[in-house]
Amino acid sequence: MTDPALEALQQRLGHDFKHPELLRRALTHRSCGIEHNERLEFLGDSVLNMAVSALLFQRFSGSDEGDLTRVRAHLVREDSLHRAALGLGLPQAVRLSEGETRGGGATRASILADALEALIGAAYLDAGFDAAMRVVRRLFGPLIDNTEIDSWSKDPKTELQEWLQARRLALPGYRIAATRGQAHAQTFEVECEVAALALVERGEGRSRRAAEQEAARRLLDTLKANDRPGGPLRS
Repeated sequence: MTDPALEALQQRLGHDFKHPELLRRALTHRSCGIEHNERLEFLGDSVLNMAVSALLFQRFSGSDEGDLTRVRAHLVREDSLHRAALGLGLPQAVRLSEGETRGGGATRASILADALEALIGAAYLDAGFDAAMRVVRRLFGPLIDNTEIDSWSKDPKTELQEWLQARRLALPGYRIAATRGQAHAQTFEVECEVAALALVERGEGRSRRAAEQEAARRLLDTLKANDRPGGPLRS
C-alpha cells in the first residue's frame, strides 16, 4: 500500500524512488534496528559534497579554491542540513525508536541532518548521480543562486571575534554544556558567552568544533539584531 506521507516527501524532494526500500532505510535511525541509515549517510555525505562543489564551480566562475571551500563548508554543515530537513518535513518522516521519540529525536538537528544526507545517498543508489544532483540542486540551488561569495567568506567564530574586537570587547568564551550518544557517534552541545554583554547562545554539532561554530553563529545573529538602530546595543 502506498504511504501518502512518503509520496508527499518524494514530491518535495523532487525524486520518485524506483526502490522504495532505499527511501525507508534512509529515514530509519539506528535506534530502530539493524536496517538503519548510517551507511547511506556515509555515502550521501560524499555525494552532497560533490554536488555542491559542482554547483559552486558553475555559480562562482571567478572564485578561487579557498573561497569555494569556505562556501561549501557553510552549505554542508549541520545547521544548513537541518534547515533543509525541516523544509522537507523530515521531523514527521524519520523512523525512531519509542525511547528516541520521547527524547525529542525527531527535532534533533544531528538526526535530521543525517537523514537528509542518507536521502541523498539513497537517491544516488536509486537512480545515479544525475538524480542525486537534481535533489541537491532543489535543496540548495536557490540559496547558491541568490548569494554572493563575500557573504560566506568567514566562519562564524572568526566573524564573532572580529565583531567584538572592533568594539573593544573581550573575546567570547566556549564551554561544553552536554554530550549525547556513544563515543563513535557523539553530539556536542556548546555554550558561547560574551560576558560583557551578558549574552549566551548554545549550539549543537557532531564535533566540538561544529558545535562551537553553531553557537558563535547564533550569538552573532543576536548581536547583529541588537546592534540595529533602536536595538539594545545602540540605546
